[in-house]
Amino acid sequence: MVARRATTKGFKRTASLLTGRIRQASESRGFAQSRLLTDWAEVAGADVAAIARPVEVSYGRGGMGATLTLLTTGAQAPMLEMQKDQLRQRVNAVYGYNAIARIRITQTAATGFADGQVAFEHRRKAEGPKAPAPEMTAAASQVVAPVQDDTLRDALEKLGAHILTKQKQGTRS
Repeated sequence: MVARRATTKGFKRTASLLTGRIRQASESRGFAQSRLLTDWAEVAGADVAAIARPVEVSYGRGGMGATLTLLTTGAQAPMLEMQKDQLRQRVNAVYGYNAIARIRITQTAATGFADGQVAFEHRRKAEGPKAPAPEMTAAASQVVAPVQDDTLRDALEKLGAHILTKQKQGTRS
C-alpha cells in the first residue's frame, strides 16, 4: 500500500484552525454543539433566525434537560413563544437526543441600548435601484420640459425615467 502524500504544502484550512477556538467559546456559554451557533439559520429556519439568536444553554442541578435562552426583540417575543415546541424539536435534532427541555426567551431592544443591540438579519442587503437608461431619461425630460418649478421638474423626470424603464423591461403593465 502506497502512503498518500499531503497535498496542502503545509497550509491548513481556516475551519480546522478555528474549530478549537469556536468550541472553547461556545462551551463557555454552555453550547456542547457549536453547530447550534454557527448554523443557527439552518437549524432554526430563516424566519426564526431573522428574529432570534441563541444566547446560552444552562443546565439545571438535576441534569434533567437543559434550558436554551434565546434573545429577541420585544415585538417578536409572542411570535417566538408560539413556536417554542417546534424550535425545541429542531434544536434537539442537532444534538441527536432530547438535550434541550425548555426554551427561555429574553427580550431586548433592536436599537437604543448599548449592550442589548442585536442584529438579527442574515439576509444580504439588496442593491439599490439601477440607474435608468439614458434614452429613458431623455424621453422623460422631453415630457416634463413645460414644468416651471426646477425641483418638481427634476423629480418628475426621475420618476418618468424609472417608469419608462420598468415598462421597457416588461415588469410593469
